[in-house]
Amino acid sequence: MSERLWYLKRCDLFQRLSPAQLGALESSCRMRQFARGTPIYLPADSADSVLLLAQGRVKIGSYTEEGKQTILAFIEPGELFGELSLMGTEERDEYAEAVDKSTIILIPNEVMQGLLEENPAVSLGVTKLFGLRRQRIEKRLKYLLFRSNRERLVHLLLELAEKYGRQALGGVELRIKLSHQDLASIVGSTRETVTVVLGELQSEGLLELGRRKIKLTDLARLAASVNIPTPRLSGV
Repeated sequence: MSERLWYLKRCDLFQRLSPAQLGALESSCRMRQFARGTPIYLPADSADSVLLLAQGRVKIGSYTEEGKQTILAFIEPGELFGELSLMGTEERDEYAEAVDKSTIILIPNEVMQGLLEENPAVSLGVTKLFGLRRQRIEKRLKYLLFRSNRERLVHLLLELAEKYGRQALGGVELRIKLSHQDLASIVGSTRETVTVVLGELQSEGLLELGRRKIKLTDLARLAASVNIPTPRLSGV
């Protein structure tokens, strides 16, 4: 089994494909390696493919007219991204960057379109992907518009705990390394404000800070402070 085929079979979206369909898909794809911090695509690049993250981690973001960065999402192994190209968009309107050393499989749009037409399960999966990504962005926009800097940051920390949290001695450790600037870019704040709020939360005994590491020491109290249920850890 080729490395490309192995990665494709690990993607939930392609698990219902027949061996013949998987083989045809594998022969049409290209695989590329990207070093940490390397752009995978930039705004205005040609949107001629859908991408599958095989290894590593990728962030999706955009820039304002003033050049301020906004992080929209993190992509994990087995997830597709760049899927807006399937809507007929000729150019990318966001950027994708490798957070860690990453392996990417590029699937040409025409190949993906063929799969959507042939396989209802794949078509439904892509439709759900569009819906979930839109729901996530709308939820974040709601927080940006109606919440304080502290509330936005706490909501983000709880969201990260649900997806990346691991039970550790003294609390829940986030298994994703984010700088204060990264956190600010996600919640629409400044690095200085995020640093101040994190310091306040640490002094209140709600978290502990390390070098690009965060441990939430009282998940229940943190969730109660923004009136939401305590998140369940995904077990990542």
